[in-house]
Amino acid sequence: MPPMNDQHTLSPIGLATVLLGAFLAIADVFIVNVALPTIDADLHPSAATLQLVVAGYAVPYALMLVLGGRLGDLFGRRRLFMAGVASFTTFSLLCGLAPTAAVLIVFRAAQGASAALMVPQVLATIQSATHGQERARAIGMYGATAGIAAVVGQVAGGLIVDANIGGADWRPIFLVNVPVGIVALALAWRSVPSTRSAEPARIDTLGTVLLGVAVLALLLPLTEGRALGWPVWSWVLLAIVLPAVAAFVAVERRLESAGRHPLVPPTLLRHRGMRAGLAIAMLFFGGFAAFLFVAAIAFQVGAGLSPLGSGLALAPMAVSFLAASLVSAALTARLGRDVIAVGAVLQAIGLVALGATLWSDWPNVDALTLALPMVVAGFGQGLMLSPLFGFVLAGVPAHRAGVGSGILTTTAQSAQAIGVGTLGSLFLSFSAASSLGMRDAFVIVLTLQISMALVVIAATRGLPDPAAARAEAKDAEARDAEMELVEAA
Repeated sequence: MPPMNDQHTLSPIGLATVLLGAFLAIADVFIVNVALPTIDADLHPSAATLQLVVAGYAVPYALMLVLGGRLGDLFGRRRLFMAGVASFTTFSLLCGLAPTAAVLIVFRAAQGASAALMVPQVLATIQSATHGQERARAIGMYGATAGIAAVVGQVAGGLIVDANIGGADWRPIFLVNVPVGIVALALAWRSVPSTRSAEPARIDTLGTVLLGVAVLALLLPLTEGRALGWPVWSWVLLAIVLPAVAAFVAVERRLESAGRHPLVPPTLLRHRGMRAGLAIAMLFFGGFAAFLFVAAIAFQVGAGLSPLGSGLALAPMAVSFLAASLVSAALTARLGRDVIAVGAVLQAIGLVALGATLWSDWPNVDALTLALPMVVAGFGQGLMLSPLFGFVLAGVPAHRAGVGSGILTTTAQSAQAIGVGTLGSLFLSFSAASSLGMRDAFVIVLTLQISMALVVIAATRGLPDPAAARAEAKDAEARDAEMELVEAA
């Protein structure tokens, strides 16, 4: 028998529930950005320790995403989603109560690991419990959720920190997750279908270890190296990355050739949409995360805005991102892959206008003066991100939904960490230089992000037509079924 998923359907409430879980996990990557100055003033950590408040969440999150997807395929996606929500909610509470920076970092790491169990089940459930246009719309809504959560995370973070609820300063940014998590957990039990792969695969232990080494060796130096002055160990870890990746690829190829179940099946990466889509995702998420990180610092430290003012400066971007997400499905049906190119053009135009505004008005900027560039850039980003997930996953067979979503979310999360680690470090270095200031450093980062948007325009030519990708996925399922029959005989 070929691998099949339970033939359950995903109701609107079920879709809203899994998207709520994704929103929580993604927003928590960014909600801390605007609270870092307040956490610094309250707990007095070193610069490297403060950086770990962010990286302590991001690194375990990226490390475990592919494994989380495989565990969902193996043990059931609703079960892993609920386990992830429950532990994420618990550690959010503990983060909010943390007495020291070191304790906060430990609970942030556990929170990130919990998110890695939860998030891959969202796309995997959508892939396995929806079909046709319903699936396309649901995946588009996931893309919209991912982008909006990133911006709303910073807006909400600024609002919560400025409100100083009960004199608790930054702590409510974590505590607010608790009631939301409890609601998501209750809804998941009743509304999320129980799906899993009918062909449980053993965990690829060696592949999991090698992938973890590669991701850790890349992300830890990029997130901590600058704050610590680039010590020797950071360069040693970076030198390990390529050998670890090469060993991982060799192991995965050997396992798949032997008819076993690698953590990341090489044949999955041969899908045209997967390859081109992951490249675009790296560029988009790397630039997007770096922009939000830089904006949070520049608006508060350079322009003197409050945490709330910093968040409100990004609010027009969130609104236009949502508007673009609502029309992206119709535009994708009409324009196909060109909708992403159109979005990249609009994003570039918005960022050019934003750079010009910063150059002329700095430091006298606020939500009003930045509104138009933010609206244009946000609309372009919404047109890019919402359809992208659909293009990437269209060619993934249903029984590999967990693995495919794990690969995509790992790419996105790793790109975010790389973007902050590289462009964020570049911004901090330039802004501290005597010949440059925060405005100039911000404009340099915007220029690099504009260049990345132009590369995305070219990369969209590598994306397949969604219908052709779906046909490719069906062919892959048929080949898997044929192999199962041969093995059974």
